[in-house]
Amino acid sequence: MAATYDFLVIGAGPGGYVAAIRAAQLGLKAAVVEREHLGGICLNWGCIPTKALLRSSEVFHLMHRAKEFGLSADKIDYDLPAVVKRSRGVAKQMEGGVKHLLKKNKVDVVMGEARLAGKGKVSVKTDNGTEEISAKHIVLATGARARELPGLEADGDLVWTYKHALNPPRMPKKLLVIGSGAIGIEFASFYNTLGADTTVVEVMDRVLPVEDAEISAFAKKQFEKQGMKIMEKSMVKQLDRAKGKVTAHIEAGGKVEKVEFDTVISAVGIVGNVENLGLEEAGVKVDRTHVVTDEYCRTGVDGVYAIGDVAGAPWLAHKASHEGVLVAEFAAGGHPHPIKPNSIAGCTYCHPQVASVGLTEAKAKEQGYKVKVGKFPFIGNGKAVALGEPEGLVKTVFDEKTGELLGAHMVGAEVTELIQGYVVGRALETTEEDLMNTVFPHPTLSEMMHESVLAAYGRAIHI
Repeated sequence: MAATYDFLVIGAGPGGYVAAIRAAQLGLKAAVVEREHLGGICLNWGCIPTKALLRSSEVFHLMHRAKEFGLSADKIDYDLPAVVKRSRGVAKQMEGGVKHLLKKNKVDVVMGEARLAGKGKVSVKTDNGTEEISAKHIVLATGARARELPGLEADGDLVWTYKHALNPPRMPKKLLVIGSGAIGIEFASFYNTLGADTTVVEVMDRVLPVEDAEISAFAKKQFEKQGMKIMEKSMVKQLDRAKGKVTAHIEAGGKVEKVEFDTVISAVGIVGNVENLGLEEAGVKVDRTHVVTDEYCRTGVDGVYAIGDVAGAPWLAHKASHEGVLVAEFAAGGHPHPIKPNSIAGCTYCHPQVASVGLTEAKAKEQGYKVKVGKFPFIGNGKAVALGEPEGLVKTVFDEKTGELLGAHMVGAEVTELIQGYVVGRALETTEEDLMNTVFPHPTLSEMMHESVLAAYGRAIHI
């Protein structure tokens, strides 16, 4: 007999497993189908293992600065296989945690490849054959994978995707990173810190192009201080591969330059995993490799939803998880609030870190707002100076008319932790007056958040 569920999720990434757990908490009989790893790309080949790698490079960087802190450290070195082993161990531990959580919440796990097979039905190809599962609510949470451009395809040897970069066959000596979004710049930061001669090529007019222009410019200066070569408004047209080397044809300013590297990391975006799911037959609409949904993640096909990366931007694990909760509550008869994309923070864990939420100054002006902008530098904060991290900037953008916090943008130490303060502020529809009247603890980096708000209204104290 075919198994029957109230709620079935295809994909056990940060959207899928969270959706299944929340559905089970709400009393629905839930199951999740996963073809490879519990926890998905994020936990196994993305967010978590990259942060483990970056932590290693951060400690390595700090060890080289020991003298600044009155300490001594000799013969500082790293063991790349050991660094990677730690990273993989962290990912494995977290995968085990997801398995435990699913079991604890009585969510059934089916390992296999699923596809829609008619109204309320899913066909799953497993090691033991094909089985059919019925469910009232079916959630597509299949995620995304690295985009590969013609001629720039990864081979795992000379040209890598993020997966190869997480488990590298060697330490690059001369590295080319194509794309300066979060994935590209994080790997550039990691390998550059460990000593790779690193070049970053970005087709847009600045690195981290989705960020506020001032934050991008500040970050670029820091990257260049660390020895990275940044090429903006540039494009890799061709890769010539030979034994042990790649010659990149890089077009900039109308001219093509040939540069030799031993390793290339391609980080030029992602495409949704929409193939072999039976979407077309089911009537699910797909636009540029992403499933089209409404504000409640409904696809327009009765009982079928899509969440996370497969449903489009922003491609963030925390957005996927929140959508998973939303869909589960909706399916259980609740009335969840639709997600506001502009209130979801984006974080990049390079050195220095970058984080933001809401509108950039330029976007706010484009949308017709008359804005008040506040800025505060890390150099004016006692905790930042004491930490030895005086390079950074906090920037806030307010609607002059209403005092609404339109956006917040940060670059510097630990800003990926600080940004949540502004995220909460936006969720609570906080005004500048609320933020000004909030007492921030001292000495903390968070005081800069307060000062930036004060600066927008000519009231900053420490600058």
